Amino acid sequence: MIKFSQRLSIRSIALLRSPRFLEGRTIVPIWIASRGKKDDSGRLFTPVPIRPSPDDINVGAELTGGTLDKAEMLKVILKFSNRKEIKFLCLENGIDSHLQQQAFTSFRRYCMETDALPADLHVVLSDILQGAGHVDDIFPYFLRHVKQIFPHLECMDDLKKISDLRQPANWYPSARGINRKIIFHSGPTNSGKTYHAMERFLTAKSGVYCGPLKLLASEVFNKSNQRETACDLVTGEERKFADPNGNSSKHVACTVEMTSITTPYEVAVIDEIQMLKDVGRGWAWTRALLGLMAEEIHVCGEPGTLDLLEKICETTNESLEVRKYKRLTALHIEDQALQTLDNVRPGDCIVCFSKNDIYAVSREIEARGREVAVIYGGLPPGTKLAQAAKFNDPDNSCKVLVATDAIGMGLNLSIRRVIFYSIIKPSVNQKGEKEMDTISVSQALQIAGRAGRYGMQWDEGYVTSYKPEDLPTLRNILGQTPEPLTQAGLHPTADMIELYAYHLPNATLSNLMEIFVSLSTVDDSLYFMCNTEDFKFLAETIQHVPLPLRARYIFCCAPINRQMPFVCSMFLKYARRYSKNEPVTFDWLCNQCGWPFQLPRTIIDLVHLEAVFDVLDLYLWLSYRFPDLFPDEKLVRDIQKELDDIIQQGVFQITKLLKNSETAVSTNTPDEDSFVMRQKRSKYYRENSPRGKLTERLLAQGLLTPAMLQELKAEWDQQSKTRGGIGVNGDDDDDDSPGKKSRRKTRKIK
Repeated sequence: MIKFSQRLSIRSIALLRSPRFLEGRTIVPIWIASRGKKDDSGRLFTPVPIRPSPDDINVGAELTGGTLDKAEMLKVILKFSNRKEIKFLCLENGIDSHLQQQAFTSFRRYCMETDALPADLHVVLSDILQGAGHVDDIFPYFLRHVKQIFPHLECMDDLKKISDLRQPANWYPSARGINRKIIFHSGPTNSGKTYHAMERFLTAKSGVYCGPLKLLASEVFNKSNQRETACDLVTGEERKFADPNGNSSKHVACTVEMTSITTPYEVAVIDEIQMLKDVGRGWAWTRALLGLMAEEIHVCGEPGTLDLLEKICETTNESLEVRKYKRLTALHIEDQALQTLDNVRPGDCIVCFSKNDIYAVSREIEARGREVAVIYGGLPPGTKLAQAAKFNDPDNSCKVLVATDAIGMGLNLSIRRVIFYSIIKPSVNQKGEKEMDTISVSQALQIAGRAGRYGMQWDEGYVTSYKPEDLPTLRNILGQTPEPLTQAGLHPTADMIELYAYHLPNATLSNLMEIFVSLSTVDDSLYFMCNTEDFKFLAETIQHVPLPLRARYIFCCAPINRQMPFVCSMFLKYARRYSKNEPVTFDWLCNQCGWPFQLPRTIIDLVHLEAVFDVLDLYLWLSYRFPDLFPDEKLVRDIQKELDDIIQQGVFQITKLLKNSETAVSTNTPDEDSFVMRQKRSKYYRENSPRGKLTERLLAQGLLTPAMLQELKAEWDQQSKTRGGIGVNGDDDDDDSPGKKSRRKTRKIK
């Protein structure tokens, strides 16, 4: 290091003070896109801390002949920060009001806490303190500091180019390079539109079916092979080949997210195309529509999608052929509401929009001596099919179905009459906020249209409401045509996020996604940005886990219900083991999930088993993306089938589970003394816990499994005999070290 023993000339000092001294840091105005709304993107950026090196030599002090008076310097910096001209210059350089607040604070702290300021800044501050300069002279050095703590200011143009989503059709050059024919099969539910598209699929030399659900993809897989058209199945969790030797077939049935945009086909079928508008999954339909390499693309869906499809086809220079269909069976709106469950008839389906309503209605109907089939979204596919088969079987005593809107697609059901238990449905808007609102026209028609399905038991369908006050509103809704779709969903790709990470290496994945959405430019006349709240939630959950960016992105794309704590807990454990390069083995998974599984005794048990099923589903999803560290796919699939059977048995006796939940009594109570003991324990926990029975809370939170509960009961019984008290057992569930035994502590409750 060269030390200067004399002051520089005035010319040299002027050169140091000049912005040209900052080589490669020419001040260029950078504007943040407003996109027609108030911009608050500054709130998304966290300043990078700048710490001075302890070895820094105070060259500035040697140049100016002394150190700076900190108190006087603070006054100068505060005066600089409060000048309107400086704030205007900040705005011109992309530093909005929120960034300014952080930047001024950081700059002030840096100047006051650093013993050896950069020489050029030291000289400028010294001149100002001696009356030889103006506070505005600080700005170039302030700007340099701001660009260090906010790296995005240096690359804002690049970031905005990466997040320019105005022409998504150009993302798929292979699809643009072929002459595709788009055919829209337009019609209401039960009009045969998908049937006609599938006939073309089956006769093609090669084809792909893209469906919204695993159930629909599996149905196409089975029917195609029955029709002697070799077809493979591809879902997020499963791969099946028509060829026993595992050779790929020319036809594929897949869920829409798994659609290949690099494989050429003669025919592609995109089912339920109106899902383009879905705030969570709409991007997958947009990607399939724009990116499929197929000579013919048959899209099936509601008539309200037509205008949007025509506009999208204009951007791809493709023609759209429309084939319209009418409903094959009549659908009648009844004049009277159901009013009471005494009026339920064979072939009725009561549609509820919450699990609590499902449970309550099921119990009330069975209390009247009628057997009930139950279908809701959280059930495994096998259980849904078993319940549907039970309801559809004319020789079965079960003639009534209670379901959520999960019946809207994916299941063939012999329903005579659809009864809306309520017309208020919870939904999530584009901002990720939960809303309660009247069911939409599209949703109402989709659900009501399940009545009187062509080719099933009933020639005509009927629809009504449970409450008399809902019937006029329902009649008005069903009398309308579906709302025209105006926008299709988009979502940033892994490549885009990786480019963002290159420019902003210190940002978290959740923050990268937030910044991307904030800076993105979308053609609002055709597209919208899908909700990324689930992605960001998962990114924040595993942020502290050291993972490569690509692997972290894949983990955060996992289909998880974040309302289920046990599933989220296992997601975190999967990520931890992956980060340590430790295989997630079958034995480890069984210990976490409480295998072997036992029949549920209460609704809480059933809910937990459904969560365990989702955990196994997540394992299978990850096993196809990281096969080396999730190696036991076949074994996990076997116990998942076993669990599906157990859940089926639980759903078949759902009324008994509800009764047991109220009394907290196990269905296999051995004797009256045991019954009394359990009642006393239940009373103790209810009285001492503000939120209810402790075991049920632990089960609901995923911290306790039914198998662990059995161990606890056995230990309680033993301790009651030897000590006359009740033991409380706690497992260190967070410790997922392989082969490590659970540590338990027991205390006596007086």
